[in-house]
Amino acid sequence: MKKIVALLLSLCTLLGLMAGCSAKDDRVTINVYNWGQYISEGDEGYMDVIAEFEKEYPNIRVNYVTYDSNETMYTKMANGGITVDVIIPSDYMIGRMVQEGMLNPLNYENIPNYQYIDEAFRGRDYDPEEKYTVPYTWGTVGIIYNTKYVDEADVTGWELLWNKKYKDKILMFDNSRDAFCITQCMLGYDINTTDPQQLLECAKKLDEQRPLVQQYIMDQVFDLMENEEAWITPYYAGDFLTMADENPNLEFYLPESQGFNWFVDAMCIPTCSKNQYEAELFINFLCRPDIAGGNMDWVCYGTPETAAKEYMDPEVVNDTRAYPDVEMLKAKGKSFRALPRKTSRLMEELFMQVRNGIKIHLPE
Repeated sequence: MKKIVALLLSLCTLLGLMAGCSAKDDRVTINVYNWGQYISEGDEGYMDVIAEFEKEYPNIRVNYVTYDSNETMYTKMANGGITVDVIIPSDYMIGRMVQEGMLNPLNYENIPNYQYIDEAFRGRDYDPEEKYTVPYTWGTVGIIYNTKYVDEADVTGWELLWNKKYKDKILMFDNSRDAFCITQCMLGYDINTTDPQQLLECAKKLDEQRPLVQQYIMDQVFDLMENEEAWITPYYAGDFLTMADENPNLEFYLPESQGFNWFVDAMCIPTCSKNQYEAELFINFLCRPDIAGGNMDWVCYGTPETAAKEYMDPEVVNDTRAYPDVEMLKAKGKSFRALPRKTSRLMEELFMQVRNGIKIHLPE
């Protein structure tokens, strides 16, 4: 089975980040905090990235723990009390963490493999001076649906997620930014809008959908879609390819006419890190083309390194769902930027009203 249960991804639980692992070990331990299903760990013959790193750097041990959304990661980091050396947030969250002084500048002399990052992924809005980040992956957000149960004639755009025919078989993002982006695309609003009235209209649109939604999810999507307990969900293209390995009835649709999120996730070192040098060695290792290629073969997200594609399965590299046409991406893809803190709080408050079935209103 290509994917593994997130619980097995870490040798220590999140408590390990707070207190360290109790077993005596003379190695330096770096704590890596990453999305679930987002690094190759050696199942079914794929590369075990962490094992390869620890083999090359026997004095460093990697404690790997996962989160299921940018918001979950941010809350843990903002509340303090944990020690983390590497995180891999998405573009808009990186911008927010830079604004709030939560990231350390990187010493790129310790990351010479940064040279392999394509120019298109350098100097982006979230890190224009290339001080804090090294791109890890990129991807798109679209609709995953089960062709056994969903009529192709209904697959016309984001409105599929509001189709009453599929009540209780529809899943929805359990994070405000991705959820609001869908309604912003539907309503023709800027996905980085700060207009409270536009956000209110987006929340009302999400509230219309709520009676049809089986669950608000993140990593739970894998089991629910693969086992056909749900038939329709918005999610990330890379994860679709993982799900389709398990259930060939699944297909991916990108609503080009309405627009969609095109995102970049990047490796960063938070200010709470106690092992920056070792963390930079880990980031550099992940950028080495043979490692990046072997890793992305399993992860199935887009690699920001052309050099890595030489080491990847051509079937993955040539799959237009993982690597859509670049001109189309530029024309139809929309990238998140960091929002003002006031706007982020408002979006989260409105999404909480939707989730809890509270009458949608702007807070006073």
